[in-house]
Amino acid sequence: MKLFLDANVIFTAAYSAQGISRGLFRMAAAGKCSLCTSAFAYEEAVRNIHNKAPGKLADLIELMKQVDILPEPHPKWITWAAVLPLARKDAPVLAAALQGKVDIFVTGDRRDFGHLFGQVLQGVKILTPADALEALTLLG
Repeated sequence: MKLFLDANVIFTAAYSAQGISRGLFRMAAAGKCSLCTSAFAYEEAVRNIHNKAPGKLADLIELMKQVDILPEPHPKWITWAAVLPLARKDAPVLAAALQGKVDIFVTGDRRDFGHLFGQVLQGVKILTPADALEALTLLG
């Protein structure tokens, strides 16, 4: 199963070794899934760690060894995502996941993505970190 991680999931995983987001990395290390993100989301996570928890930057860099960076999305995917509606900053992130044909887009951003939780868009299911971890656990 291929999971796309939004910036907030990467940030949270680096920030807290015991949190749900870090559990997704443990599942990937155990071979239960693969992780990916976009350069845009990765840069946002780095920027937020640098500003809010600079002592966790080494953790973020180490975790990112498990994460593939997908190519930037074609403008047609960004346009499609923007209509959902999504904020201008979020459309390219979801578009990268859609173009990358991931199974699950994982985000903790309830404000911008909450209206999409549980939906399947172009074959990609939008889930919270807790719901994504539960889905992986159910797979065995």
